[in-house]
Amino acid sequence: MAVWIQAQQLQGDALHQMQSLYGQHFPIEVRHYLSQWIEGQLWDAIDLENPQEEIKAKRLLDSLIQELQKKAEHQVGEDGFLLKIKLGHYASQLKSTYDRCPLELVRCIKHILYTEQRLVREATNSSSPVGSLMDSMSQKYHQINQAFEELRVLTQDTENDLRKLQHNQEYFIIQYQESLRIQAQLSSLATLPPADRQLREPSLLSKRATVEAWLTREANTLQKYRLGLAEKHQKTLALLRKQQTVILDDELIQWKRRQQLAGNGGPPEGGLDILQSWCEKLAETIWQNRQQIRRAEHLRQQLPIPGPIEEMLTELNSTITDIISTLVTSTFIIEKQPPQVKATIISEQQAKALLKNENTRNDISGEILNNNCVMEYHQTTGTLSAHFRNMSLKRIRRSDRRGAESVTEEKFTILFESQFSVGGNELVFQVKTLSLPVVVIVHGSQDNNATATVLWDNAFAEPGRVPFIVPDKVLWPQLCEALNMKYKAEVQSNRGLSEGNLVFLAQKAFSSSSVNPEDYRNMTMTWSQFNRESLPGRNFTFWQWFDGVMELTKKHLKPHWNDGAILGFVNKQQAQDMLMSKPNGTFLLRFSDSEIGGITIAWCVYVFFIGERMVWNLMPYTTKDFSIRSLADRISDLNHLLFLYPDRPKDEVFSKYYTPPLCKLELYLSTYFSSFLTFYIYIYIYIYTNYHSKSLRSVFLFCFVFKKLILLFHKDV
Repeated sequence: MAVWIQAQQLQGDALHQMQSLYGQHFPIEVRHYLSQWIEGQLWDAIDLENPQEEIKAKRLLDSLIQELQKKAEHQVGEDGFLLKIKLGHYASQLKSTYDRCPLELVRCIKHILYTEQRLVREATNSSSPVGSLMDSMSQKYHQINQAFEELRVLTQDTENDLRKLQHNQEYFIIQYQESLRIQAQLSSLATLPPADRQLREPSLLSKRATVEAWLTREANTLQKYRLGLAEKHQKTLALLRKQQTVILDDELIQWKRRQQLAGNGGPPEGGLDILQSWCEKLAETIWQNRQQIRRAEHLRQQLPIPGPIEEMLTELNSTITDIISTLVTSTFIIEKQPPQVKATIISEQQAKALLKNENTRNDISGEILNNNCVMEYHQTTGTLSAHFRNMSLKRIRRSDRRGAESVTEEKFTILFESQFSVGGNELVFQVKTLSLPVVVIVHGSQDNNATATVLWDNAFAEPGRVPFIVPDKVLWPQLCEALNMKYKAEVQSNRGLSEGNLVFLAQKAFSSSSVNPEDYRNMTMTWSQFNRESLPGRNFTFWQWFDGVMELTKKHLKPHWNDGAILGFVNKQQAQDMLMSKPNGTFLLRFSDSEIGGITIAWCVYVFFIGERMVWNLMPYTTKDFSIRSLADRISDLNHLLFLYPDRPKDEVFSKYYTPPLCKLELYLSTYFSSFLTFYIYIYIYIYTNYHSKSLRSVFLFCFVFKKLILLFHKDV
């Protein structure tokens, strides 16, 4: 069922959370009327950290606007007229908002879809055996949201009181100025004749008495307003602290615990959307109350009135500062790498020292260029991030290696640091965090070994480990899970490694002939077996062979792998057993056992001169071969290949990938002419070397003309 259909069935707090995803940045009407189109796009295929992906994002933005305009044009009737105008307005609004930053649209929609899927999943799970737990969580969430509503009402109430206090105080100051003006007039009477003074003085004295009496009463009223406002702020801050304690000391700690268990193979910790929403509400409410308290302090300074209010405001300022400090320091959570604005590379030993609070300020392992970056706030998703687009490593200082460790096994980490202030430099925070381990290489030939180090660390590092200790051996099923995840990610395919593929890999890794997956369940593989020791009879390791398969598939074989045309993980004997019972011309594609990054064609054929059926294997094709001519065209060229195992005509499988006939003709004729040219060059060399006759000139002339013909042919075609 489509996500949007399920999302519309949400109730209570889940529905409220879903609705809060939408606004002017992305109207809910757009989600509703383009739901099928939105859910059909490959949003996850766009890397938000890569600026070059902006072109793809721009295409999606343009397509979204076109779909919206198309939907608007098809609206008819009275209601349709209004909807047509509204959808047209949304199209213009989205273009104006995201035309200069299309990646932000992708970020926004990915956030929306992820949150909807999570809300739907949680709602679905509530009917499972853990429904009582979900009910308990829903009740807890309801209580938290009720407390936020109470805080909202209290904050709005104090805001109204503050405005009223400000208005009354401004009027008080006006009246006070009036009393000063009356007093000045009374003082000026001394310069007037006695008759005039007696005429005007009683009226001014009466007016002054009235104003001063009013000022006395109003001063008491203002003081009561101030005390009442301060008491309301005390109540609000008490509830704020309680709410913050529930969120930070309960919900956030539980999330961190789930995150820790997820590192050991537990269920995913879940997104931070709800926690982020709560913390944002806390921050907003805290800040509103802090601003109100500061305004109340400013009003007191404008019009000092003796009383306990000064002490109360000082205490309120201290309390609100403590609350906001706790919130900022407790919610520094790293969800994605890297999060900070200054980058420094440090070694494994330096990382250990840092975690022990030892000074590493002047102890670094290399120089990074462009290692400072400005954080950017993304309004649509409410995230703050920094993108180091041009960061590069200028030099590196390596440590002494241990035993058989190579340079590609040495781990470094990027230390990210930032400093920020809150409330006009009242509070200054210095935060730092470490990236996942990285390996520094100096040549592309080291890439696959470095990738092995990173893969092993990412897959098997224990949560909270001392940097960067990992187990030296792991169970085979654990490694299978890591290899399957890596293969699907690298090839960008939903077709991962089957159980049969994993059995083949186990046979290769352990030099075993068993085809029973259970035989490998309790077997362990060491790091040395994985990427230090060569496979028996080969000059490469298990990982190097597997990495070569991934690279070849990613660059040249991806569509065929996705089509299921490549069996791949089949050894020579298995291929023979599979093909011997099939008709002549049946073939399959398997990864080469003897060469890194090679794929070979095995096919069955009847050999007339010996009167037997045999299975033959072509020399493996590699990336170099496929950069000249594709796999599909090579299969097309081999007329003796008829059926892809088990029984599919090869044209049915590969014809959609064949090079168009005209291009094939050009290639054929070019090859044909080039062969003739080579032949005549040999004649030229032979004559020149052996005879030095006049015919040399004619042969040379012919070669020159022949070359011109080839060039003209290429130009015409």
